[in-house]
Amino acid sequence: MLNFVEVTDYREFLKNYYEQRKKQMPLYSYRMMGSKLGLDASYLYRVIQKKQHLPSHCIPALKEMLGLTGRAAEYFDILVATSRTKNADKKTELVEKALALRDVERRKIGDSELRFLSQWWIPAVRAFLDVSEGKVNTRQIAESITPLITEAQVEEAIELLKELGLVKRLSSGRLKLTDSHLTVSGPEKAKAVRAFQKQALHLASEALENFPVDQRDISTLTVAVDSTCYEDLREMLQEFRRLVQKRVEESSSPDRVMQMSLAFYPVAPAKGKEK
Repeated sequence: MLNFVEVTDYREFLKNYYEQRKKQMPLYSYRMMGSKLGLDASYLYRVIQKKQHLPSHCIPALKEMLGLTGRAAEYFDILVATSRTKNADKKTELVEKALALRDVERRKIGDSELRFLSQWWIPAVRAFLDVSEGKVNTRQIAESITPLITEAQVEEAIELLKELGLVKRLSSGRLKLTDSHLTVSGPEKAKAVRAFQKQALHLASEALENFPVDQRDISTLTVAVDSTCYEDLREMLQEFRRLVQKRVEESSSPDRVMQMSLAFYPVAPAKGKEK
């Protein structure tokens, strides 16, 4: 069952509903689902693939089909509005409304995980524990990280890491990194991740002045591409990230913490060409 607060795109509801119905009834089709919404099969398929938006007149029928009522229905309406607005301030306002609909218990659990994502130095402290082989010396850690952080921040980070199960204390007193993953999701996670990414990109710009060339690798490339090339490059970046993660896992004696920020974004967005 799809938890409505874990969804960030309203079209996930359609996809989940279709997949569940297909499991229950193998002959279930896009045509059958579309007939309930007043859509043809091909258009519904494009909506589920996130290439089109659902027409407004279909929203009430879809909510009834999905059985969304109360907070779930309100959350769904906010997701629809968020996906359609291009105004950044309006989008932020809608996200904040969505956050207010979270369960109280979920808010209590999620806040700790969101704190991990919201401060660049918390993941940095976790990574440094791998360098120090789990030895906790708050002064050493604080002085080793650039930009400098305080010992209090190091202590806060370590307590949070233990709370989240991202590190565990061994009988020797050292801390060991675990394979645990954050479980928080939904628009609150997306907002926290964006905040973290902004901090990471800011750190990248500061690294131009803070570190000599032999300790960093920063380059830029501005290119003109078509839609096929764009998708190919995105896939190449995803594969590169996978290769980086695999290589990092093979690193047996880390002696530094590095931050990698890959940014691939438009400076002249695609527009329909005039015929």
